[in-house]
Amino acid sequence: MPDSPSRSSSSSIEDYIRVIYGLVERGEPVTNTSLAARLEVTPSSASGMVTKLSQQGLVEHVPYRGIELTPAGRLLARGVLRRHRLIETYLVQELGYTWDEVHAEADALEHAVSDRLVERISAKLGDPVRDPHGDPIPAADGSVEELHTRLLDELEPGAVGKIVRVWDTDPNMLRYLSEHAIGLGERIEVVERQPFGGPLVVKVGAPPEVTTHALGKEIAQALSVAVH
Repeated sequence: MPDSPSRSSSSSIEDYIRVIYGLVERGEPVTNTSLAARLEVTPSSASGMVTKLSQQGLVEHVPYRGIELTPAGRLLARGVLRRHRLIETYLVQELGYTWDEVHAEADALEHAVSDRLVERISAKLGDPVRDPHGDPIPAADGSVEELHTRLLDELEPGAVGKIVRVWDTDPNMLRYLSEHAIGLGERIEVVERQPFGGPLVVKVGAPPEVTTHALGKEIAQALSVAVH
């Protein structure tokens, strides 16, 4: 399989494209300021790179909506995400990494691996469609299997579902979730939303292994749930 056009793009371009795609996935505004914050660069650096991406036909400025990926930009982003998420999955399934250890490793490796190696990794893993955090792994043709989910923070008391995705890559949060057995595939029930910005009280697990937790907004906004 020949290398895709993404192989000739610079790692910084791939980083920007992936971050733009991620912000869109979350429904967050894509601006020079939000890109600068995510990539830990100055707003002027972000602005310069967005101009370069626009000149290459990868993004466009849409009035009142901010920066959006073009079809070519989306395809490039999904290629980068395919490499990143397959590497994360391989590290966890084959090399014994934990889900809080893989993001930085995949960041470093995603620009170095060939498309041939990526496809070998995918075949070795049985062509998975989700990575260790529940993020969808784009197929080789750029298509993505989407799930209908809602953020835990959007659910009302009485709602029941299954945790299917963790959006945050902060290792400390991932370790916290692991230590409290809050993981993918777990049943979760919203018990109470405490007033005045208080935590969300939830029950996690199926009987007889049910635990109760009071989760703050940061965690409640990082968990996606497939509601029953």
